[in-house]
Amino acid sequence: MKLWMFAAILIICGPVVLTSCSKEESIVAPVQKDYFTLWNTCESLTALQDYVKDVTDPKSKNFIKEEDRIATFDMDGTLVAELYPTYFEYNMLEYRVLDDPTYKDVAPDDVRETAQEIRDFVRNGKKLPAHFDMKHAYAAAKAYSGMTLAEFDRYVKDYAAKPANGFSGMTYGQGFYKPMLQVLDYLKANGFTLYVISGSDRFICRALVESIGVDPSRVIGMDVKLRSSRQGSEEGVNYTMGKDEELVRTDQLIIKNLKTNKVFQISQEIGKVPVLSFGNSGGDSAMHNYCLGNKTYKTAAFMLIADDEARDHANREKALNLGAQWREAGYHVISMRDDFKTIYGDGVVKTDFSF
Repeated sequence: MKLWMFAAILIICGPVVLTSCSKEESIVAPVQKDYFTLWNTCESLTALQDYVKDVTDPKSKNFIKEEDRIATFDMDGTLVAELYPTYFEYNMLEYRVLDDPTYKDVAPDDVRETAQEIRDFVRNGKKLPAHFDMKHAYAAAKAYSGMTLAEFDRYVKDYAAKPANGFSGMTYGQGFYKPMLQVLDYLKANGFTLYVISGSDRFICRALVESIGVDPSRVIGMDVKLRSSRQGSEEGVNYTMGKDEELVRTDQLIIKNLKTNKVFQISQEIGKVPVLSFGNSGGDSAMHNYCLGNKTYKTAAFMLIADDEARDHANREKALNLGAQWREAGYHVISMRDDFKTIYGDGVVKTDFSF
């Protein structure tokens, strides 16, 4: 075959190897990854996939530019367990104040009282005081005051390595909902930027979500005031930090990132209105409503309900009532019992709590 004839065939047929350019030759489409192997076929998953296909299709009237594909996720109860037997940060404060030999003897009385209220709640079912989220926030600020950020990060990760109370086969730090991690992967593959917006301490969240590939710059949570290690009482605006100094936590609470505070923080730190929002409680409703109120793009919001009493610690009756409430509010509902093939993965079994 002459060289010019071969070149012509390549132009017409494309770069084929050891084959002919016949009409019968079939073109094999690229294999699409199945991101949802841990999900059952369900309304919530269909709604998510339909939404993503629509807004990422350049031909769709609902197309969203990649830089505006912002998705926000609550953490506790949305990405990670919150009922072992309560929130991770509550469990850790209880341990810090009542069990940690390096701190328990010097804990202030009000911090000790707060930790004891958590213990009475988880062990004896005693009701927590009103507005306990704020009481805990002030106590937690004091309990970790004086730690450098590196020390606090190590403290969180050491506690996260402890066996999760109420389960066999996993630590606290492994207590992520495996199907929800697939949602993160799916959205990242489709050009979404993901943020974790939590009521828990920002630096606790950063330490925990590091293992699932969430960038620490995309974590927003409760904040305490920081200072430089040699700053003393001088205001930061008047002090120049040295090269050999470290950032240290103080006992001054800046913000508890719940309800509408989440919206304020999203606006200040992200600067764009999300188009997707995921949560599990009334504390996430303001964030959802902010998303659904986006005037520029098509949006969607999802609520997880803890309705699986066999595989997790849950109150199914309460969860179903909440599910009805969330649907009425215009949110898609994800049922952990019906929609998830697994929650924590193979080898993890729900057990009784141990005290």
